[in-house]
Amino acid sequence: MSDFFEDDSRPGATNATEYTVSEISGALKRTVEDTFGNVRVRGEISGYRGPHSSGHAYFALKDDRSRLDAVVWKGTMSRLRFRPEEGMEVIASGKLTTYPGKSNYQIVIDNLEPAGAGALMAMLEERKRRLAAEGLFDAGRKQLLPYMPSVIGVVTSPTGAVIRDILHRIRDRFPLHVLVWPVRVQGETAGMEATVAVEGFNSLKPGGPIPRPDLIIVARGGGSLEDLWGFNDEGLARAVAASDIPVISAVGHETDWTLIDLAADVRAPTPTGAAEIAVPVKAELEATLANLSARLAAALSRGIDRRRQATRAAARALPSPDQLLALPRRRFDEAENRLARALSVAIERKRGRLGAIRLTPATL
Repeated sequence: MSDFFEDDSRPGATNATEYTVSEISGALKRTVEDTFGNVRVRGEISGYRGPHSSGHAYFALKDDRSRLDAVVWKGTMSRLRFRPEEGMEVIASGKLTTYPGKSNYQIVIDNLEPAGAGALMAMLEERKRRLAAEGLFDAGRKQLLPYMPSVIGVVTSPTGAVIRDILHRIRDRFPLHVLVWPVRVQGETAGMEATVAVEGFNSLKPGGPIPRPDLIIVARGGGSLEDLWGFNDEGLARAVAASDIPVISAVGHETDWTLIDLAADVRAPTPTGAAEIAVPVKAELEATLANLSARLAAALSRGIDRRRQATRAAARALPSPDQLLALPRRRFDEAENRLARALSVAIERKRGRLGAIRLTPATL
């Protein structure tokens, strides 16, 4: 019978099931994924350096005692409402899984949201203080807007109501050339796309095939703090502050504010308000020019009348032509009379001398 039963008295003998490394890793992976198939984890982002060259993002979530590796796949990154940032406190939704290659576990994130508006506001205030300390919001950096631009560049979504409102208002007030640089106005890439647009307009050369704008409007409709977060992007604020072309910020409603509102040369309360600030009313300009033209004509007429009256007054103070010529005329008449008498006397004298001459052969 001993040939058919294992001798458990041998050193190291056990009844435990034997697994390969792959088997135990697979069993752990299934257990973790089945147990934590859908979780929400709150923590602070740590080690975030932006998307990898593959488009995926790798970082960690941590609190005061623990650390959890995290990954956001490329397809999910493009759908996130805002970009992850180092130190941001977030709530991550996803599933836990294991990574057999390193015998660790991680969360695969499907959605990422800030841990309350307070966390975003705290981060925004810190960023605002840092950029203000660098002088990006100083009034001395602000540029004057052109009174009558010929080309306006608009950075916004090409399909929303915002661009239609801007174009309609410009067309009503003063029709001119409008260039639209299409961007996403919400989501993880919104800030980066708007940055590229502002820098792209500045890179256009005067006289090139695409006209260089005289003014840039960055516009978006209203929304929550999370919706407008792309316009709090630090890179966008720096691009707006460094723009050689004056920039009007028209993001959100009048009560909303973002970093580019502080960095821009002028902040408009709404996108429609930005169009009203950007161009004057053509009809009002024409009326003003007509009024100025009428005033100029009236002023010229009054000036000519004043000079005519002054000339007449000066003329009355001068002597008349008869008075001016009376003495010369009298002298002329006297000279005429003397000349006539002198001629008669001279003729008589010459006649007398000729009459006294006797013509003889000797005298001839």
